[in-house]
This record gives sequence, C-alpha cells and structure tokens, in this order.
Amino acid sequence: MKKIISTPHAPKAIGPYSQAVETNGTLFISGQIPIDPATGKFVEGGITEQTEQVMKNIGAILKAAGFNYEDVVKSTCLLNDMDNFAAMNLVYGKYYPENPPARAAYAVVKLPLGALVEIETVASR
Repeated sequence: MKKIISTPHAPKAIGPYSQAVETNGTLFISGQIPIDPATGKFVEGGITEQTEQVMKNIGAILKAAGFNYEDVVKSTCLLNDMDNFAAMNLVYGKYYPENPPARAAYAVVKLPLGALVEIETVASR
C-alpha cells in the first residue's frame, strides 16, 4: 500500500506528482529544487545556497514521513553545470558525514524553473 507524504515545510509540487510516496518501508522523495517553502521562491545566491535549500527541503519531507538523513540509501543529483559539482558536493556531504548513501550525479541541459541543482532521494527503514 502506498502512502502519499506531504508537508508545508517543503515546496508544493509544481506538477502532477507528490512530494514523496512511502511504500513497504521505502520512501521515494521527488526531485527537490531550491524553493523556499516560506516564500514560494528560489533562495538567493548560487549553487551553495541552492544546494543547502534543496537539502533542507529533503530533510523536511524525511521528517514528515518519520525518516531522517541516516535512512537515506540513494540520491540522484542533477546539475545544470558539472562545474558546480564540487560546491554542491561540499554542502551535500555535510548532511551525510558517515555512511553516506549511494549516489549518482548527472549534468542536464536544463532544470525546472532554471534551478542549478535538483536532488531526488530514496530512504528505507
């Protein structure tokens, strides 16, 4: 059985998808972009600030579902420019100081609303 996860502490979906879906103890978090849920707008700044907001959005969804960063088993990071990889990685790494999840990172032509980074996440308990 699937359970739809939604929280006002992360951005609303901007299309026909859920913030996250939990099924059989696994949580699938849709790709998060750097929208501040309090304002509904992108955070000011570059890749560092955008990655920080994305990770906060992921954290809010994890919490709403009763998970935490230690439960994350896989992330997929999408970047509009691989030159931003090192800066994104520094911020991302702060959230997984030990036993980090499996991960893939890709450069893409364009991300929603002109974001510099989008991260989707899978957690399991």
